[in-house]
Amino acid sequence: MPKLLLKIQKIFLESNETTYYKTPIGTAKIIGDKNGIQSISVLDDDIETSKKIPTYFNDCITQLDEYFSGARTEFDLKLNPKGTSFQQIVWKELLTIPFNKTRTYLEQSKALGDVKAIRAVASANGKNPIWIVIPCHRVIGSDGSLTGYAGGIWRKKWLLDHENPVKQQSLF
Repeated sequence: MPKLLLKIQKIFLESNETTYYKTPIGTAKIIGDKNGIQSISVLDDDIETSKKIPTYFNDCITQLDEYFSGARTEFDLKLNPKGTSFQQIVWKELLTIPFNKTRTYLEQSKALGDVKAIRAVASANGKNPIWIVIPCHRVIGSDGSLTGYAGGIWRKKWLLDHENPVKQQSLF
């Protein structure tokens, strides 16, 4: 690999910060820098919340806290996800799905103007690097099933239940 490319790659990697934050569905790993949040993923590993959090993650942590407490339905964060131009278009469309609403993969493809792109759209959804904030969990199968979620179907169900204002009551 050319030296210049290695140097650029090193600078890019060094400029990113990583913070770990406890959520009800696991430890969130947040990656970004002053240019915005690049990634939010939820880990199965129980990692301690970061003691030193960069100031440019403060809004993200606050808004995630508000979301999980039920006080926030929309995020207002500076996002900087890395992906292809097609993935960026798909992720932008995900942002139009309202809180407490779902859309099928077919509806997502139609909204993007090409019903035949359903597999490509599903693949781009699966590569969404900013979980919860870019709400790929709101996309479901045409039959209403909870298909495909990189964080696990149980997390997708948890998030959809969390966003549902009508909580199922136990009969017993």
